[in-house]
Amino acid sequence: MTTATTAITNIGSLVTNDPSLGAGPLGLIQDAAVVVDGDRIAWVGASRKAPATDNAVDAAGRAALPGFVDSHSHLVFAGDRTAEFNARMSGQSYSAGGIRTTVAATRAATDEELEANLLRYVREALRQGTTTLETKSGYGLTTADEARALRIAAAHLDEVTYLGAHIVSPDYAADPEAYVALVTGEMLDACAPHARWVDVFCEKGAFDGDQARTILEAGRARGLTPRVHANQLGHGPGVQLAVELGAASADHCTHLTDADVDALAGGDTVATLLPGAEFSTRAQWPDARRLLDAGATVALSTDCNPGSSFTSSVPFCIALAVRDMGMTPDEAVWSATAGGAAALRRTDIGRVAPGARADVLLLDAPSHVHLAYRPGVPLVSAVWQRGVRVV
Repeated sequence: MTTATTAITNIGSLVTNDPSLGAGPLGLIQDAAVVVDGDRIAWVGASRKAPATDNAVDAAGRAALPGFVDSHSHLVFAGDRTAEFNARMSGQSYSAGGIRTTVAATRAATDEELEANLLRYVREALRQGTTTLETKSGYGLTTADEARALRIAAAHLDEVTYLGAHIVSPDYAADPEAYVALVTGEMLDACAPHARWVDVFCEKGAFDGDQARTILEAGRARGLTPRVHANQLGHGPGVQLAVELGAASADHCTHLTDADVDALAGGDTVATLLPGAEFSTRAQWPDARRLLDAGATVALSTDCNPGSSFTSSVPFCIALAVRDMGMTPDEAVWSATAGGAAALRRTDIGRVAPGARADVLLLDAPSHVHLAYRPGVPLVSAVWQRGVRVV
């Protein structure tokens, strides 16, 4: 059985993220075309040279780029934390303790309610150009609740992370080490079959360096690759631990020493920056410029969660990164596409090149720069995911 081919022609400016195909790190091609065959990119080049296809879509001068890769989100939850946000915007500071509110609501929710909520935000992100999403457990903190969160997520997403170590469960407040034993024992056994990654919130008020190491090494022994919530609220051991253990990413990276920056620049661990969290907590912005100038690989993601970053909009995070974190528009777009793919150790997404998965979006604008130039404007006008037009 042959699949129908589709050409997207008359693209004003195409971001390929493949320098062998076009200009600069973004591999930009002007007046471009993309040919989709099934769920893959079959051809990329000048629009006038596009081969014959079964179907054609005229981009009418719009910009095109890879689908966004959101490599850090928390979408399996129930409840609402409007009151917490309102209080924080009225002067109270953010701490990890607010997670407990969501834990209570999530435990009380049915499977159907959790799944419906997950799908709501997956669809919301897709409308804004996100074609690949990672999401985590972490709002159950019992064996049964963590396992069901991952089971629900894995039914709809490829990139699923076990985060039993989000905070110490309120049930174990008097005995954190017993909770670490649960997370690395019975809970891990129940959760590992549904996940690809293991994560830990290595932070004051959550898990210290020794506890984080124990949890990540246990997950790694079960075949899960580490990721780390690192150095968000203050200086700590998270980044160094992530690099030492070969984590795919160290996420947040707000408070870094020179040694942390050097470690990220010298290793394979991606620094995933989450500006939605700083926006929503009025915290210090991560210094993306410092990381990029040192040679670190940087990803941009939403951290979509009901407490500290309740946005599913990668374009919004791109605008924040350019305005407040020292990134150029080109760097921010690369980090939200190819950078996210690197943070998930994927080579089939985050680029528009032959053989890549056919995840492409069109902007109602002539250039990808408009994502930062026109913040808050719904510029995504069409999305193809796995070769199917979904928006």
